[in-house]
Amino acid sequence: MEIELPDVPLVKIFSYLDALSLLQASQVSKVKAPVAESDLLWRRMCLKKWHFCNFTYEHLGTQTWKQLFLHQTKQEHRMACAQPEDFIYKEAAGNLVAYVSGSRFTLDEQGKSIICIVSSMRKLYTWDVQEGTMIWSSPVQQFNITNLETLPQMHLEITADMGENKWNCRDRDPLATCAMAQICFSLNAFLTKDGPFLMVGDSDGNIHTFTIPELRDISEVHAFQHSIDILHCSPDKKWVFSCGIHQHIFSKVECLLRPSEHSTPLYFTLPFASCNRGCWTPRRKNGITLMYRRGLKSHSSYTKTAHQIASFLLPVHIDSPNWMGVSDGSIIVVESGPYLFLFTINGLMLERCEGHQSIISNIWVDSLHILAASMDCSLHVYMWEEGGYYPYLKKCCHLEYLGNSLTPSCQVSRAICDNMSIVRVVSRAHESNILVINILNV
Repeated sequence: MEIELPDVPLVKIFSYLDALSLLQASQVSKVKAPVAESDLLWRRMCLKKWHFCNFTYEHLGTQTWKQLFLHQTKQEHRMACAQPEDFIYKEAAGNLVAYVSGSRFTLDEQGKSIICIVSSMRKLYTWDVQEGTMIWSSPVQQFNITNLETLPQMHLEITADMGENKWNCRDRDPLATCAMAQICFSLNAFLTKDGPFLMVGDSDGNIHTFTIPELRDISEVHAFQHSIDILHCSPDKKWVFSCGIHQHIFSKVECLLRPSEHSTPLYFTLPFASCNRGCWTPRRKNGITLMYRRGLKSHSSYTKTAHQIASFLLPVHIDSPNWMGVSDGSIIVVESGPYLFLFTINGLMLERCEGHQSIISNIWVDSLHILAASMDCSLHVYMWEEGGYYPYLKKCCHLEYLGNSLTPSCQVSRAICDNMSIVRVVSRAHESNILVINILNV
């Protein structure tokens, strides 16, 4: 005789299953099927697989958490198996680009990738990548736009320009503007339990915190004597990492807990000068990995809040890299020459990825993808293997640059992707920049 367990212990048991086992459990009996379809279980499955994710119930729309999980998994599989012939190649003019639909999840009802572009004509516009059509564009701005940040959860774009240092948000006319006395060097917009905020690093070493979308200045912290070139909010939205690229300037981590005009933020100064990259580690609370120079060699250090956990000197056969990134599993990836190198936080080399025809000039890393751009403006696309076992990277495809004006002075200054498209900015000396867009043909 079959014994039917109550729903509560059954949910507890099912919480230990992987996605495939949970799908199989839903086919066992009519009694177990509703439990296996539970939003609680599938939401937990989403958060476990995509720890970095920032979607909320509002992102679901008419979907269930199970449908979201299956949709995203299918999209990732398509990208992982895609070959160059599976992409549609397009070009557009632009200097800066960011996803408005989110760089990892495309959760609107059409599943579209929407990007925000800054053109050389001092205009801001959004572009439907799949349709290849402009959604809206701003009037010509008085000054060149120098910084672009997006907050996909609110479908907002934030820009800074050189002249009056205005902040513009969303659509043809700005929702708000804010003039500043100093030049903006870095932007970071994020959503917390207390609401959305924008942090700005300026040329005088100040960190400003603004509300969004009003752009009301609620705090100002003087962090350095020089410009703040790097500004990154932690995954738990409680800390911000800031530093300048000037030699002998130390990095700082500032507390973001309920910033206000009348409170002095808690901060830690990290004892690493000449830092040129810093990445928060997604699955390690308050952990940050830094790449810094000491003499002629590059070092990497993993720090948790103010306490150093590990540090290592890159091997002598690896030229000092300019780019780095960190996976969900705390694997550090750096470029050197035509290779990608993967290390543990203690300096153990895990893997060397070959096959690049020329020197790697730029890499972009998130918890799903690695984009490695070469000096010939081509792009190698990788995805992290699940489970954290060797090989740690799965090479997906190699996308060539098909433009007609490739010169030795061309390079990829930025590359970003989601599960449906890949966008790179090809910078050309004495010419306008080009956006190269590869769209997965589904």
